[in-house]
Amino acid sequence: MEETSREAVATAVQRVAGMLQRSDQLDKVEQYRRREARKKASVEARLKAAIQSQLDGVRTGLTQLHSALLDVKDIQSSLADVSKDWRQSINTIENLKDVKDAVVQHSQLASAVENLKNIFSVPEIVEDTQQLIEQGELLQAHRKLMELECSRDDLMYEQYRMDSKNTSDMNLIFNYFEDVQALSDELAKQLWMVLQRSMVTVRRDPTMLVSVVRIIEREEKIDRRMVDRKKQTGFIPPGRPKRWKDKMFEVLEGTVSTRIEGTQAVTREADKMWLVRLLEITRKYVLDDLIVVKNLMVQCFPPHYNTFNRFFGLYHNAVSCRVKELAFEDLEANEIVSMLTWVLNTYKSEEMMGHPELLSECDINQLEPLLPQEVVDDLLSKYVQTFTSNITGWLRKALETDKKDWQKETEPEADQDGYYQTTLPAIVFQMFEQNLQVAAQIDGDFKEQVLKLCLKQMNTFLIRYREEAVVYKEEHLRDRQLPQCYVQYMIAIINNCQTFNESIKSLKKKYSQSSEPTVSDTAIGRTLNEVAKEGCQFLLDEVFLDLENHLNELLTRKWLAGSHAVDTICVTVEDYFNDFNKIKKPFNQEMTSEALRRVVVEYIKAVMQKRITFKNADERREGADRMIKEADQFKFLFRKLAAGEDTDRLCGAITATAEVFKLTDPALLFLEVTTLVSKYPDIREEHIQALLAVRGDASREMRQMIIGTLSENKVSYAGVTQPIFKDITVPTITMTTMTTMTSMATAKLLK
Repeated sequence: MEETSREAVATAVQRVAGMLQRSDQLDKVEQYRRREARKKASVEARLKAAIQSQLDGVRTGLTQLHSALLDVKDIQSSLADVSKDWRQSINTIENLKDVKDAVVQHSQLASAVENLKNIFSVPEIVEDTQQLIEQGELLQAHRKLMELECSRDDLMYEQYRMDSKNTSDMNLIFNYFEDVQALSDELAKQLWMVLQRSMVTVRRDPTMLVSVVRIIEREEKIDRRMVDRKKQTGFIPPGRPKRWKDKMFEVLEGTVSTRIEGTQAVTREADKMWLVRLLEITRKYVLDDLIVVKNLMVQCFPPHYNTFNRFFGLYHNAVSCRVKELAFEDLEANEIVSMLTWVLNTYKSEEMMGHPELLSECDINQLEPLLPQEVVDDLLSKYVQTFTSNITGWLRKALETDKKDWQKETEPEADQDGYYQTTLPAIVFQMFEQNLQVAAQIDGDFKEQVLKLCLKQMNTFLIRYREEAVVYKEEHLRDRQLPQCYVQYMIAIINNCQTFNESIKSLKKKYSQSSEPTVSDTAIGRTLNEVAKEGCQFLLDEVFLDLENHLNELLTRKWLAGSHAVDTICVTVEDYFNDFNKIKKPFNQEMTSEALRRVVVEYIKAVMQKRITFKNADERREGADRMIKEADQFKFLFRKLAAGEDTDRLCGAITATAEVFKLTDPALLFLEVTTLVSKYPDIREEHIQALLAVRGDASREMRQMIIGTLSENKVSYAGVTQPIFKDITVPTITMTTMTTMTSMATAKLLK
């Protein structure tokens, strides 16, 4: 307390010191004193109010504690009185046990009296119930059955309450009512029979189905009541809960499964289209049944059963199980396609689950897939393997059939434009088209996969086709009389390449989403081009085999004397090209150009082989004029055959060569040779040597001068135009040849 006082004094001193720091503040001392007095009075008033409030609270609490103490004493006294009364009444309660037993017995007797009529009439009610069941009066039969079960259950319950351990009396009651359980089972059988034929029943007599549902609903209510009583008393009648509602759904599920499984009427041995028929029957049954469910059966069941969706799910599950069973059978390729098309497309289409009448009641997008993706992938893989094997066999067989046609003595057929062709492209692409149409029914990705497989097989087939064309040519060369229509069928082979190319483009445009060329496309195009070009080459070889003897007459003494070799060559070429007109573009144009080139090359080759050496100017002039005339013959012929823009240039090589021979002044020979080289820069020194040798009047010095000058001013060959002299070789004169020529010259001089 003293310490508090000291602190208060110190605080006051500090406060006064703060107020009186300046001399002018002394005038306000009285004012400061009054203000501090007011503050002190205010603090003291608040302090007194707080202390008074605390004192009032304490006083109230003490009063309440005192009142509670009095109440506790009163309760203690009352409990003592109750305890005293309870001890005094124990003996009285024990004396009431007999009364309690009498009450229980009275209750049992009252229940027995209440059910006395039913007890005595049990056999009669059982018989009536049996007759009602047999007559199909199921509601009335169930009403009587409920009366019997109620009497039995009440008696057993009262016996259970009196003595739950007395099993003999319980068995006595159960045995007396033993026919009731049999009646219940018999009624259940009738219910299940109606449900099993529910699709037929709902069309003919929907009231029967409604009665069945009402009976099952009643039993469900009784089941719930008995289960609740068991929770309270521990007693439940025999046979409860029946769970007929669960059994009803099991029966309906079994009925749906049986209906789906019973759709297979035939086997593969009896009908190759067995799977298609089975799937179509399944589709029809499912659609018809679901429409019946929507329009008729839904009205026979309570709304909370969600009847349509329940049946929708049952049919989906049954179809899924059946389809899975079929998927694991040893299906053929066409059967796999039928299965997958039906599963992936038909099932959810308007023809089945997506039918307009069903869409308002269900969401087909919520359905699980009929087949797991791995099963679908396995089926697709199996189909691809089978298809690969089959298409290989089909292509091999088609080629063998076409090869047999090549040996025929009659010409191949022509298309509407007159071009020769065989049936091979049509057969091949008909097979491809059919399989792609089938694959397109499954899905787009699988269609692309089958298309790639077809193109891959096509490339392999074309390689084999090329090999067979070569064999065909070689066999013909062994005996050129056979086969009789070799040329015509070789033309058909060339045309087939064009048809193959067009058909492949058509397939890709129709069945492929990508327009970008693939590796297979490039390989197929290359192989087709090679087959066609080789076929053209084989035909030209055939032509030049017939021309060989006539070509050998060119630039010989016989030719100079007036041979008709060129006339025969032109007639033969024109005759062949009457058939070659049956070749499709662009190969006919290319073939004509190549034929002209080969004729010109063979002609110039005859010059370079130095079969003749002109003796004088007259022979040179006569030979040159003949060469120019024959060049004009070739030009006329190949213009007629439409050989192209290169005709004049190629034939001009013969004319330009003739001009070298025709020149009369040897001094101008260098200029003429230079002109020839400028026109045909692929000409080589040995060619010029051969030309000068055939001319016969060029001295050694002149030949060396011409060759040397040309070497110094060599004309470069840019390769813009097709070369003529490049592939022409000049035969070299060996020592043996020189000796032979010398001997021949000596013999000639001696003569």
